[in-house]
Amino acid sequence: MTGEQPLDEELVRRVQQGDKQAFDILVRRYQYKIAQLIHRYIKDPQEALDVAQDSFIKAYRALPSFRGESAFYTWLYRIAINTAKNHIAMRARRPSEDEINLDEAEQFESGARLKNNETPEGLLLSDELARAIQIALDELPEELRTAISLREFEGLSYEEIAQVMNCPVGTVRSRIFRAREAIDKKLALLLG
Repeated sequence: MTGEQPLDEELVRRVQQGDKQAFDILVRRYQYKIAQLIHRYIKDPQEALDVAQDSFIKAYRALPSFRGESAFYTWLYRIAINTAKNHIAMRARRPSEDEINLDEAEQFESGARLKNNETPEGLLLSDELARAIQIALDELPEELRTAISLREFEGLSYEEIAQVMNCPVGTVRSRIFRAREAIDKKLALLLG
């Protein structure tokens, strides 16, 4: 438990009792984290902010049914991810070059790190590696891809991932291990 969790619980209780200002505190506390999370799925900053706002609206409407079985942020995180996925799924137009699809979103953060090498050879190698990682991730079953993404790209603990995925911590550890193993094998095949 973090030092913030009891405060979050108190704020949630106050919101459930009708205190709208308590929700404003929660929004201010997590708005940057949620906006950054959604920005990994939706490249356009304004569109990402709109989806973040929608996520907070959905959370506010659902807060009366929040039972506290997970941390508030874990619950809010799930709402934000689902809102982003729904937003992308409902878009009728094809994404522009500036946008990132859900499969690419999982690689967005690591892809930026891979492109720091400015030599032509380094850039080529980085692009090849990024494509190989993307292919390996795309081929993972959904539960493995989600577990490894939450751990590696979102930095969640095994316990937090277990809450998000509604499974035991041991299952999370197994999924992450299997995902890493599958990615390593695929990279070895693709990169020789």
